[in-house]
Amino acid sequence: MRILIVTPRDPRTQGGVERHVAEVARRHAAAGHEVLVLCGDAEGEAPRSERREGYEVRVLPAHPRGRDWFLVPALWREIRRARPEIVHLQSYHTLVPPLAMLRALTLRLPYVLTFHGGGHSSDLRNRARTAQRLLQRPLLARAAKLVAVAHFEIEEYGRELRLGPEHFVLIPNGTDLTFAAGEPDRTGPPTVASVGRLERYKGHRRVIEAFAEVLPLVPDARLQIVGSGPDEAELRALADRLGIGERVEITSVPADRPEAMAALLRKVSVFALLSEFETHPIAAVEAAASGCRLVVADIGGTGELAASGIARAVPPAAPAASVASVIAEELKKTPQSARPDVLGWDECAALLIDLYRSILERTNA
Repeated sequence: MRILIVTPRDPRTQGGVERHVAEVARRHAAAGHEVLVLCGDAEGEAPRSERREGYEVRVLPAHPRGRDWFLVPALWREIRRARPEIVHLQSYHTLVPPLAMLRALTLRLPYVLTFHGGGHSSDLRNRARTAQRLLQRPLLARAAKLVAVAHFEIEEYGRELRLGPEHFVLIPNGTDLTFAAGEPDRTGPPTVASVGRLERYKGHRRVIEAFAEVLPLVPDARLQIVGSGPDEAELRALADRLGIGERVEITSVPADRPEAMAALLRKVSVFALLSEFETHPIAAVEAAASGCRLVVADIGGTGELAASGIARAVPPAAPAASVASVIAEELKKTPQSARPDVLGWDECAALLIDLYRSILERTNA
């Protein structure tokens, strides 16, 4: 098949959507399919094109510069130029998906969209999410299928968009099985980790504030903040103000080094994910597969992790002392024994190929 994936950001950058695109694209290419990824760039020099692990990535100029709106006018030309059999839109948050869906319609190309619903550091942007989905409803209703990565998306978005369950298919993110392969190595001090891009909505600030309350309960504990982003200096300053700077390490792992992240997580006792919103957090599932105890905010996809029995939930607005009490209790427990029933990236990619084939069979019948 000639598969076109359209997504806002370069799949080499850090983030769940970017990780998903990179993992499935290279597996589709390895299976013999012709894969092109079109994405935007609002920061560096563009356009540019290169091949990676068997598939092509074409980066196009995005406007306005320095913002994450991602108006990419060149998509109109490039989608036609690609001559795909099927188009897959990855995420709905920017101006990329509606433009690409409209272009696919004008070219009579079948398309699917994966929501990858996520949070944002801007309260205004978070409040606008519902309006974004509703404004795109005419295009979403014309999709050959809408792909959900968590159950709640089918229920909530279906009700909101007035679309029945037949419009949706559930295909969760995959997990690198490297994370499930090794045994935990927790011979060092009790360690709490908070992983994700260093932005406000990811909840790192809440974890640092709670960790200051953990230390009187578990004096030898340490905290690792793993990620990169604009809030790094602010998070360091917060740890210093709370007098715990020496116990907090802020580091990062390259997005293309899952084995390095797996090694890091095997030394972690508690993985804390207090993000304001997550759909199907890859890092948390991989942490559970590594034997970490999980403490998560009881909201969206993280709430689903708690309901499945592999995480302990705290209310989204719980005070630092309450969160600290839960983290301290989890630090004193043995490694997680209830490992998640993980979907590997190979299986995730195969389910998507089966979906594309079924759509093309209907289209060409």
